[in-house]
Amino acid sequence: MPLSERQRADFERVVRANDVVLFMKGNRRFPQCGFSATVVGILDKLTSTYETVNILEDPAVRDGMKEFSSWPTFPQLYVKGEFLGGCDIVKDMYASGELQKKLGVAETPVSAPRVTLSAAAVKAFMEAGSDVGSDVLRLEIDAAFNADLHFAPKADGDFEVQCAGVSLHVAHASAGRADGISIDFVQAPSGMAFKIDNPNQPPRVKPIHPKELKPMLDAKSIELFDVRPEDERAIASIAQSKPLDPKGMSYLLGLDKKTAVALHCHHGVRSRLAAEQLLREGFTNVYNLEGGIEAWSREVDPAVSRY
Repeated sequence: MPLSERQRADFERVVRANDVVLFMKGNRRFPQCGFSATVVGILDKLTSTYETVNILEDPAVRDGMKEFSSWPTFPQLYVKGEFLGGCDIVKDMYASGELQKKLGVAETPVSAPRVTLSAAAVKAFMEAGSDVGSDVLRLEIDAAFNADLHFAPKADGDFEVQCAGVSLHVAHASAGRADGISIDFVQAPSGMAFKIDNPNQPPRVKPIHPKELKPMLDAKSIELFDVRPEDERAIASIAQSKPLDPKGMSYLLGLDKKTAVALHCHHGVRSRLAAEQLLREGFTNVYNLEGGIEAWSREVDPAVSRY
C-alpha cells in the first residue's frame, strides 16, 4: 500500500530528528542481525552520537521505510536526512573515507604498517609467488579483524611493505589494523598454514558448550544472560540465567568489564551477535553458549523444554 502524505511526513521527521539515524534489526547495544551489527560497528568507530530505530518493534515502520527509502532491506542509514544505503554501501563508503566526510569526522593520517615475517613464511611466499604473473601478495584485515592473505592485482591506495625480500601489499583501510603483525607458516591440523598474530585485535567472543558452562554456573564464576524475548522464555529457560530485559541489561552494564559473561538464545545465533556487541561495550571475557538452550536441554538438563 502506498504511503500517505502524513506517513511520509512522519518518516521525514524521524530521519531529520538526529544527524545520524540507523533503521536496523535490534538496537545499537544488541543488534539482531549480522548486517545491522556490521553497520553499528562502523558507526561506533566514527561517532558516539547516533540514533537507532528497531524496525522489529513496529511492522508499520519496517514496511513503510522500505517504500520511503525505495530500499527493500535493512539496515538503512540516514545522515542529515540523506539516505546513504544499506550494509554493503556503508562498508564501501567507510573503506573509501566517504562516510567519514559525510559525518564530518577528521581522518587520522595512516602510514605503512610494520610487518614481521618468519623465515618459514618468507620461503612459503617466495614459492607460492613464483608463478602468479603480475598479481601481488595482498593483505586485507576487515573491521572484525578477519585477515585475508592472497595473491591479487594491485589496488589503488595499497601500502607496499618490504619484508626480507617479500613485497606485501596492505590495503589502505587495513593499514592501522595491520601495524605490528607477525606472520608465520606453521603446522596446522589440516596441514601447513599461515598464522597471523595481530596485537591490535580486540578480545573475541569465546564459544562455550553446555557441559563446560554448567560447572562455571554452579561455582558462580560466570553470569548467564538470556537474550530471547519474553514469549520464548515462557516456553523454556535455564534456571541460572537472567533475562536481558531492561532490568537485566541495567544489571549487566553495571558489572565490571572483566566479569565472565555468557549469553544464550535458542540456537546460539542471536546471542552471538549480542555477545559481539558486548565486546564493543568494553567487556573482555564474553562467551556464547554454542547451540543455545536447545543444546543445554540435550546435553545438561532434559527437563528444559525443547521447541
